[in-house]
Amino acid sequence: MALLTDKVVIVTGAAGGIGRATATVLAAHGARLVLSDVAANACDDLVAQITAGGGQAIYTRADLASEAAIAGLVEGAVAQFGRIDGAFNNAGIEQKNKPLADLTLEEWDQAIRIDLTAVFLCIKHQVRAMLATGGGAIVNTASSLGQVAIPGAAEYIAAKHGVIGLTRAAGADYAAQGIRVNAVLPGIIRTPLIARLLDEPSFAAMGEKLKSRHPIGRFGEAHEVGEAVAWLLSDAASFMSGAAMACDGGYLSI
Repeated sequence: MALLTDKVVIVTGAAGGIGRATATVLAAHGARLVLSDVAANACDDLVAQITAGGGQAIYTRADLASEAAIAGLVEGAVAQFGRIDGAFNNAGIEQKNKPLADLTLEEWDQAIRIDLTAVFLCIKHQVRAMLATGGGAIVNTASSLGQVAIPGAAEYIAAKHGVIGLTRAAGADYAAQGIRVNAVLPGIIRTPLIARLLDEPSFAAMGEKLKSRHPIGRFGEAHEVGEAVAWLLSDAASFMSGAAMACDGGYLSI
């Protein structure tokens, strides 16, 4: 069943991993997509793939460190399609794998800027556009590390905890005006980067330990996160707002 027929959806961080897989899923559910990432070639390839499959997608480059670029992304989507119905705020950077006291201020600032402040700015401009056309739905990528912690990821963990708080706050502000804001919390997902790491013999023991933290007995696939996002963006999730929905194979349950 197509959940998103003719809905206009922005996807940030669309070039690879969860973003790319989710864009493919959203297109399969009938969404018309505005894809954004700094990796132009990868997004051009994705647009071609979606179009060849009968879907509709355009690419707009936007540096999410810039509010002007984020505003331009939203304005461009509205100019192209007349409105936006949904957004998947997925772009982000990983942790530096350093103990907190070894982080530089620059490393901290970069993580907060891209993983949290950019999400705030995306929501801000997406909400303004949605209020003008009667509402919509926003999904933010947080993480299972938005609720728990591991060593060596203080800046990432702080940002992802912030994304969950921001999601709840935005949901509280705008639910009555027809805009639902939710977050998806992936566990370990077999993106190309993670798959390469897991395939290294030196990482085998750690990989098995991490897998054991997922009661379902395996790591997730990116398209599985995409299906969760598609549902949250759809009218089928009409009573969901301000929620932090785990898509983690049970990681947070133990």
